[in-house]
Amino acid sequence: MPTKTPVIIGIAGGTGSGKTTVARSIYETVGRDRIEWISHDSYYREFEGLAAEQRHRVNFDHPDSLESELLARHIDVLCKGSAVDIPIYDFTTHSRKAETQRVESRKVIIVEGILVLAEMELRKRIDIKLFVDTPADIRFVRRLVRDVRTRGRTLESVVEQYLTTVRPMHDEFVEPSKRYADLIIPEGGENQVALDAIVSRVEHLLA
Repeated sequence: MPTKTPVIIGIAGGTGSGKTTVARSIYETVGRDRIEWISHDSYYREFEGLAAEQRHRVNFDHPDSLESELLARHIDVLCKGSAVDIPIYDFTTHSRKAETQRVESRKVIIVEGILVLAEMELRKRIDIKLFVDTPADIRFVRRLVRDVRTRGRTLESVVEQYLTTVRPMHDEFVEPSKRYADLIIPEGGENQVALDAIVSRVEHLLA
């Protein structure tokens, strides 16, 4: 059992797998005053040198599209007890906003994203590694609904992106990272037994 403070919990899984639901369940059940939550999605790189049309064609499912080295540095700072200012990413324009989000050092920090277990430098900093495993058809439908409703995408663009980058990158990077997980959670946020077990462990660590 990890003894250092803070304890870093990494939650990975394919797009639409339910990892955000798992993270939110842990975050809200344990209490926001005792736990922090960082999304790897906040660390998408700046593409200011590209036109808007070119930004839309970036492979956002490849590890190189994320500034994981900055996230690793931020985790190191949090582990030393200091706060960090993380980027805020705008998915409609594919660019970072001018403002940032302050994240304080807590006893437990959740780091969530599709590639957090695929990046070695992040894995080295994660104490408890979780992988949310959900069938591909369910993941695709969830992504489709999310991108159309909240990210201003069209049905055609979501399907094209899924076929050209999301599915190939999942097979190449996300799915293989499952082997690094300490615990695989089938069905994500629908798996109440697994969520209860994880929350119980986190509460134990905090105690």
